Amino acid sequence: MSKINIVLFQPEIPQNTANIIRTCVGLDAHLHLIKPYGFDLNLSSKVFKRNSANYLEFVTLTEYETFEEFEAINNSKNFLFSTRYGTKIYDEISIKDMEEVFYIFGRESSGIDEDILKKYKNQTFRIPMHENLRSLNLANCVALIAYDGERQLDFESLKKVEPHNVNYWTKGGK
Repeated sequence: MSKINIVLFQPEIPQNTANIIRTCVGLDAHLHLIKPYGFDLNLSSKVFKRNSANYLEFVTLTEYETFEEFEAINNSKNFLFSTRYGTKIYDEISIKDMEEVFYIFGRESSGIDEDILKKYKNQTFRIPMHENLRSLNLANCVALIAYDGERQLDFESLKKVEPHNVNYWTKGGK
């Protein structure tokens, strides 16, 4: 399993969470969800099945009732918070020497609570973007940051060649 953990703080949009499930499966990353959610987490629903492309059986998922519960169980020195108010740009953070990393992303509408961000101010980062844009889609942010983390690790836990159709080029495509 990858040393990358994706944490969603009170996610609101089921399609984003389902897409993030697919990203976690692609990275072999552990997904952590902190309640309350803005939806019913029914992984067998059409929304989750369609948007996760039926990879639900492969995701490692842990749920928490509160941020405090998540914080008590996991090592806070490995927390990295994505926020538009981040003190660093994401590419200024190295995870190579970390035993594991918890990339924490906030609600789609309002992000992570201010008191949490203030407590961990030096562990915040942001994704640069044009001033005309306030934020990117949550699922896109997770994919960008998580795959950058794997890039820093030289994709050590991922396949670097196509494992499903190894003869693609010799057979003339599909």
